Amino acid sequence: MELDSLIQRATQYEEKTVAVAAAEDHEVIEAVSEAVKRNLAKFLLFGDKEKILQILEEHGNLASSDKIQIIHTNSSSSAAEHAVKAVKLNEANVLMKGNVPTATILKAVLNKEYGLRAGSVLSHVAVFEVPGYDRYTIVTDAAMNIAPDLDQKAQIIKNSVGIARSIGIDKPLVAPIAAVEVVNPAMQATLDAAALSVMNKRGQITNCIVDGPLALDNAVSQIAAEHKGIKSEVAGQADILLVPTIEVGNVLYKSLIYFAKAKVGAVIAGAKAPIVLTSRADSAESKLYSLALAICSAK
Repeated sequence: MELDSLIQRATQYEEKTVAVAAAEDHEVIEAVSEAVKRNLAKFLLFGDKEKILQILEEHGNLASSDKIQIIHTNSSSSAAEHAVKAVKLNEANVLMKGNVPTATILKAVLNKEYGLRAGSVLSHVAVFEVPGYDRYTIVTDAAMNIAPDLDQKAQIIKNSVGIARSIGIDKPLVAPIAAVEVVNPAMQATLDAAALSVMNKRGQITNCIVDGPLALDNAVSQIAAEHKGIKSEVAGQADILLVPTIEVGNVLYKSLIYFAKAKVGAVIAGAKAPIVLTSRADSAESKLYSLALAICSAK
């Protein structure tokens, strides 16, 4: 599956609005520019108006577009606050991080008065297009939750299933990843994986099939699964890889990009609206795919 199809899918919905916090960033504006050209969304750009106008001019003078509105703020924290409030007040459907520290925008998102907390775990969901692989590979959580416990892992699965279903995977196959594919009392990841599988069978985690523990090879390769004699609906064809810790997720995420040359779009799920929280190291293309993913998953 190609991530370009997400862009196509996003254009089929009623037009959404994206609130960008501290939009004075070249790659963010490049992604916004491309999104406007493709009729993906409208944008509320919060930040230093003069700098935003200057960067917009460099990208085809989009300041005159009826799809872009600039709202001046005096600081990045003020931009984050106003962007979050725009989503809270339903003036926008998606929140996007611009040239602002992650901690600053998350502080606004989690604000008790005007934030976007939905009473659940916020988690990072990354959708990869891996060369030579015939389906999307979804990795969670590579950026938010350091060492999630069982309850948090259940919520992380629910968040990722919601994203998967929004892009056309109606009943995603979820593999809780561990170093081995058998339950070992000395390895907490295997105990949690087994518990999550039972929770799924008993209807506590719905709209998906969860089976684990599975090592990475058995989760994504049917040949590896058959070689080890693993009989499972998930083995060899997992849509979602649930990693046990942030370190595992971070290494897997970056390995797919730098070694496998995969493309990626990612969002933060679990808030009242999807959040595009890309890194400054992410390309404009990744930011565009993340925007498309967020628009597809916006209610």
